[in-house]
Amino acid sequence: MRRAMAEAAVGDDVWNEDPTVKRLQALAVEITGKAAALFVPSGTMANQVALLSHCRPGDEVLLGWGSHCTNYEAGGAGALAGIQGREIGSGGMFTRDDVLAALQPANVHFPPTRLVWIENTHNRGGGRVFPQARIAAIAELARERGLAVHLDGARLFNAATATGLSVAEILAPVGSASICLSKGLGAPVGSLLVGDDDFIARAYRYRKMLGGGMRQVGIIAAAGIYALENHVARLAEDHNNARTIAETLAACDRIEVIAPETNIVIFDLLDGAPDAQSLIAAAAEHGVLLSQFGPRRVRAVTHLDVSAEIESLVAATVKAVAAALDTSGDA
Repeated sequence: MRRAMAEAAVGDDVWNEDPTVKRLQALAVEITGKAAALFVPSGTMANQVALLSHCRPGDEVLLGWGSHCTNYEAGGAGALAGIQGREIGSGGMFTRDDVLAALQPANVHFPPTRLVWIENTHNRGGGRVFPQARIAAIAELARERGLAVHLDGARLFNAATATGLSVAEILAPVGSASICLSKGLGAPVGSLLVGDDDFIARAYRYRKMLGGGMRQVGIIAAAGIYALENHVARLAEDHNNARTIAETLAACDRIEVIAPETNIVIFDLLDGAPDAQSLIAAAAEHGVLLSQFGPRRVRAVTHLDVSAEIESLVAATVKAVAAALDTSGDA
């Protein structure tokens, strides 16, 4: 990947003159089946640009509980796009009926519902895959009601790996999507927006507005090309490693694990176990980095830089640390 970056042909992408960015965007079109694509610096920018491109200030967006764009993007949805987000469903999942029940009536008191936002896979939901039949049903309702549908696919290739569907099949019902190159795919930086020509034309302007236009950006676009061409097939290894961690942790009396569907393992620390902050700090001393999802909830994410052997060690380390910090007096 670094060799590809060093050897990349470059140009000014603000003027649409970078040949490597054009290659990356053409590859994204080929993979996703959408008409056009745009390279942006980050997943957060991709999501915020999508909101700006679909909505007007004062509009409402329907999305699942814990969605990244309204919980982990520094309040950008309100500050930048001026939109109101309303969470529906549970665990990041929702149905056509949930959308139907949440649609605002045409009344001056209420914000107009403009957009339905699907996160697939769902981060806070433990890497859950949004069922394809639900996506299709929601998209059909949205078309009937004149709403846009965007899919936050930061981990879209994990969803494709888990379901056996192609990325194009998953995205076929929706109008637009964002795809992160720097999560499971392993590029150092960058995300993609895909959609129809009009959507990408609007997104191009908002990318510039938010400071996302870059010069000689082929250096990092080359990493995205390499990731798409070389790192997709191996995602199943990450899913297997996540199951290894989950199975080991599930044997702990004071740890309750949410069965992973992809590469995210979320587990709760029950009575007698340390709290999340204490466990994370102690695990870090052993070189195991975890993240906190609540006072007693912890997340582990598997990725291409960690082998199956190390994943087994990770699970054993967390188990040992939890036992060492046991607060029940039974340890």
